[in-house]
Amino acid sequence: MSSFEQFQLPKSLQKALDELKFVTPTPIQEKSFNVIMSGRDVMGIAQTGTGKTFAYLLPLLKQYKFVNTYNPRIMILVPTRELVVQVVDEVEKLTTHMSVRTLGIYGGVNINTQKNQVYQGIDILVGTPGRVMDLALDNVLSLQEVTKLVIDEFDEMLNLGFRPQITSILTMMKPKRQNILFSATMTDEVDEMLNDYFDFPEEVTLAKSGTPLEKIEQLSYHIPNFNTKVNVLKHIIQTDTSLERILIFVNNKKIADMLHDKIEAEFPEQFGIIHSNKSQNYRLLTMASFQRGEIKGIITTDVMARGLDISNITHVINFEMPELPEQYIHRIGRTGRADATGIAISFITPREEDIKIEAEMLMEMEIPILEIPETVEISEVLIGPEKDKQKIKHLLKKPKISENSAFQEKSEKNKKVNLGGPGKRKPRKNAPRNRAVERKRAEKRKKK
Repeated sequence: MSSFEQFQLPKSLQKALDELKFVTPTPIQEKSFNVIMSGRDVMGIAQTGTGKTFAYLLPLLKQYKFVNTYNPRIMILVPTRELVVQVVDEVEKLTTHMSVRTLGIYGGVNINTQKNQVYQGIDILVGTPGRVMDLALDNVLSLQEVTKLVIDEFDEMLNLGFRPQITSILTMMKPKRQNILFSATMTDEVDEMLNDYFDFPEEVTLAKSGTPLEKIEQLSYHIPNFNTKVNVLKHIIQTDTSLERILIFVNNKKIADMLHDKIEAEFPEQFGIIHSNKSQNYRLLTMASFQRGEIKGIITTDVMARGLDISNITHVINFEMPELPEQYIHRIGRTGRADATGIAISFITPREEDIKIEAEMLMEMEIPILEIPETVEISEVLIGPEKDKQKIKHLLKKPKISENSAFQEKSEKNKKVNLGGPGKRKPRKNAPRNRAVERKRAEKRKKK
């Protein structure tokens, strides 16, 4: 049986692992350790919950040597503020017995406070691309001494539109460095970035991109609209006793708020909500409350999905299907982690069926469809976006022309076509005269 001792870690690092009671490395940690130690660029493909953070931290910390500089030599980029906080926490756990200065930076807080923290000196910097770029452009943060760059959740970075910031950051760094990238899926955009900016990275793959975790049971309901989805969700929460810890995914903040209001009315103080409009402190408190089991579930968006590192989630519910099939894979990967099993349930409206089919093609499997329980009310009440779609369909229809409408057929006399041409038109009275013609007529009269 493998253990962390095979990595021959420094005593300070091994002692931290022993105190954390970590004995056996995960497959991705085992497969990537020697590759990262070699100094080559690395592209790691692994599902969420497989121990990716320690997979890059352990070899980096084994190689770490103190240098008297104020600028970071290891930089870790992650997509969300929550993930910054969590990665910093993991670094601090492993460096308890080491002299390492770690700083996490992200947007949404006072940038001047972070500037002062940067001036105090950093060894390992963890940050979101936007705030890292802001501080670098202000000449507060120098990236010239970074020798190890880690980009975690690389596919999600690109999904969230961080490509311009990442490319800007790469141009601010010295080309001589090691790039370590981890991603849950291998998309065309990820592949394109690798070709453009990285030096033949060695791929370390734990599972085929798009392959769902085998420990997750996937189910779906075909549901006509938002309010019926709410009714099905309420029914499941009331009747399914196995729903202990739930993550409910929607596609935007507005739907998240609407859904939370409806669920809160039926199940008061049992569900939290996390999205980018909520304050950093509120989101961290909600996650902590969920982790302690004080609330049953969290309603969240994809923007927050990568920052939720919460264990023992029994169910993931896709209240709305994501826009990308790869994101579906990531969502359901929040359950069935480690040695546990999990259930993923998706609510599919007619307009979401194409995404479901794309996800099935990516996974090379079909998601079973369940019948809506007879006791669930099928609502005919539509919300704003659903009404708007109906209006658009209505506008696309050709208008019917009635006898009394303004689009009546022309009368017989108005059907005549004026072909124009000389002799066909009568001159207008008081029409402006041609002066040249008038002069010639005057000259003729004089000669007479």
